[in-house]
Amino acid sequence: MAMIEMTIDSIRVSLMNYQRVVILKEKMSERYLPIWIGPAEADAIAVKLQGVDVPRPLTHDLLHSVIDALGATINSIIVSELKSDTFYAKIILNVDGGEMEIDSRPSDALALAVRDEAPIYAEEAVLDKAGILLDKETGKPITEGMEAGGKGKKISEEEMKRLSAFQDFIDTLDLDELDNRKS
Repeated sequence: MAMIEMTIDSIRVSLMNYQRVVILKEKMSERYLPIWIGPAEADAIAVKLQGVDVPRPLTHDLLHSVIDALGATINSIIVSELKSDTFYAKIILNVDGGEMEIDSRPSDALALAVRDEAPIYAEEAVLDKAGILLDKETGKPITEGMEAGGKGKKISEEEMKRLSAFQDFIDTLDLDELDNRKS
């Protein structure tokens, strides 16, 4: 299965229900992967992206310290699956000359990745299911004549319905004030 390198584009907040979404972007393309995350994980990612010092270690700082103290390093994280609208991830650790896979929520894996500047990947199958193109001007999903995954196939009726749910959500985002874009 092909893996595609991603970067964290931004963390956005819905003003309607204050739900957070982390927007991953393909490193070599204009396709994005929105993943809904909790407020604590959003904050844990944002403080590192923004270089904010916290007086006491957050949970992800603690986990990073434990991994380090045990002599392991974070090789990468992978957004590995999307089942029933739930994303799954893996943390790949280098341990004693070998690799170890740890199941994780994407939000926790991303919070660890930013602490170690570890590469972030997504399985191509996940991007084919949930990847979107965003209009550069408005930040809203491009749906007119969009092709799924850039593979040349038109979006099915079912995919359009799923995307419209995301459209409803993104319409409630404050794209200017609460954009935590990495500079």
